[in-house]
Amino acid sequence: MKAFSAQDIAAALSGELHGIEPDRILSAGVTTDSREVGPGDIYVARRGEHADGLDFAPAALEQGAALIIAEAVPSVDGTHLPTLLVSDATEALGRLASLSVEALRASGDLTVVAITGSAGKTTVKDLAADMLSAAGETVWPPNSYNNEVGVPLTALRAVESTRFLVLEMGARSIGNLAYLTSLVRPDVAVELMVGTAHSGVFGSIENTARAKSELVQALAPGGTAVLNADDPYVREMTQVLADGVEVVWFSASGRTEVAGGPAPVVSAADVKVGASGRPSFDLTLPGAEPAHVDLALLGEHHVSNALAAAAVAHVCGVGDKSIVTTLRTSSAASRWRMELVDSVSGITVLNDAYNANPDSMRQALKTLAAMGRGDEENPPRRTVAVIGEMLELGDESRQAHADIGELVVRLNIGRTVVVGEGARPVFQAAELEGSWGSEAVFVPTLSEAREVLRAELRPGDIVLFKSSRDSGLRFLGDEIAGVSQSA
Repeated sequence: MKAFSAQDIAAALSGELHGIEPDRILSAGVTTDSREVGPGDIYVARRGEHADGLDFAPAALEQGAALIIAEAVPSVDGTHLPTLLVSDATEALGRLASLSVEALRASGDLTVVAITGSAGKTTVKDLAADMLSAAGETVWPPNSYNNEVGVPLTALRAVESTRFLVLEMGARSIGNLAYLTSLVRPDVAVELMVGTAHSGVFGSIENTARAKSELVQALAPGGTAVLNADDPYVREMTQVLADGVEVVWFSASGRTEVAGGPAPVVSAADVKVGASGRPSFDLTLPGAEPAHVDLALLGEHHVSNALAAAAVAHVCGVGDKSIVTTLRTSSAASRWRMELVDSVSGITVLNDAYNANPDSMRQALKTLAAMGRGDEENPPRRTVAVIGEMLELGDESRQAHADIGELVVRLNIGRTVVVGEGARPVFQAAELEGSWGSEAVFVPTLSEAREVLRAELRPGDIVLFKSSRDSGLRFLGDEIAGVSQSA
C-alpha cells in the first residue's frame, strides 16, 4: 500500500478516527485475517457469514496492527483500540484499495491488468504474471482472490516499486464487475470466454455475456482490450468499448480476421496433443515470426489461455523470446487446476476439481482420453474419471450432466465413478449410451467413492478428478495421489 496518514485514509473512507494520532503514517500491509497481521498493518474487521471480525480486533492489535477499520470501536479494559470507524468495513476496504492504486498511478508507472471469463481466469492470471515478472515487479493474487474482498486485498499489496498489478475478477451477478472496476480501474482488460458457467445464477448465456462485458466497459481511452476472437459473445464486446480503446485479439483456431477485417492477433497453428497431455503449437505474435511451443500446461484448452497471457505480455512490452520461454516452462501455479501427480503407488492423478462447468469438463475428459491412448513413446493406459456435480447451472443442470455422461462413453473412458446426487444424470446417461453397463458406477458419497477407488485402482491407471469446488473431490484426489491437503 502507498503511505498515507491516518487522517488521509479517514477522509477518503468517510470514517472517524479513535485512539490514533491523525498524522500517524501507515504504509504496511492490509488484511482481513487477524492471524496474518504483521507490525504496522491495517486490520479490516469485516462481518462475515460465520464470524465477526471485530471479535478478533484485540488479537490483531497484539500481532502489531497499527489501525483497525471496523463498524464499531473495539476496546480493551475501557480503552479504545486505534480504530477508523466506518459504516461498512467491506466497502471501506475497496475504497482504501482505490485510494492506494490511484495514488500509485499518479506517482509511478503502474499498469493494472484485469482478467475475467467463464473459465481459465486463474491460469491466465498466473501465466501473465509469470511473464510480466520478467519485465518488472509484479503483484498478483494467490488462488482465486477475485471478489469484493480478494481484489482490494491484492491491489493493496502494490507499492511504489510495483510495475504491474494483475487481478482476477469474477462475477456472480450483473453489476459485480462494474463495482470491482470502479475500485481498481484496469489499463488492460482480458475477456477469455462466455460459457455456461453460472448460467443458473445469471439466467442465460446472454446475461452472462452482459455481466462479463462490464470489465471492458471500464477501460478508459488509451486502454487495451484483449479479446478472444474465437468466442462470438466476446467478439460482440467491441460494441461497448469507449472510443480510443485499442483491441488485441487472440485465437486458438488460427483466426486472423475479425468482423470482416484484419486485426492484431496472437494465434496458434498446428495444435497437437499427445499422450503427455501437453499441447504443442506454433505461436504467432504481432510482427513476429512463428515460434514453436511445447506448452508446460496440460490440456488443449490451455492453448487459448496461453495465447491470452501472451497477448497481455505483448501489450505490456515483454519481449517475444521471454514470452515463448515462459510458455515452455511455466506449469500450473494454483492448486487443483489440471494438477498432475504420479503417486508412489504407480497411479497418475489428474486433479482438476476446483472449478467445473460443461466446457471445462469436456476439455478435462478429452485430455484424459488423449493421455490414455498412448503414442509411439508411451503405451496405452486405463483411464478412470471421477466426476462430481457441476454447480450453479440452474435449469440446464440435468441436461448438462447427461451430456457429460454420453461423452465419457464416446471417449472410451475405461471407468467412470459418478459421485453425489447432483451428478447422477452423468451415470444415467453413460448407462444409456453404453451397451455393456459396467463401465460406470454411481455412489452417493465421497466415502463410498474412496472405497471404490481403493478397491479398483491399480498401477498404471490415470485417474481424473473433476467437479465444482464445493463437491469436495479435490481432497479425495489428494488422498489418492498421496499429497498433503491444503485449502
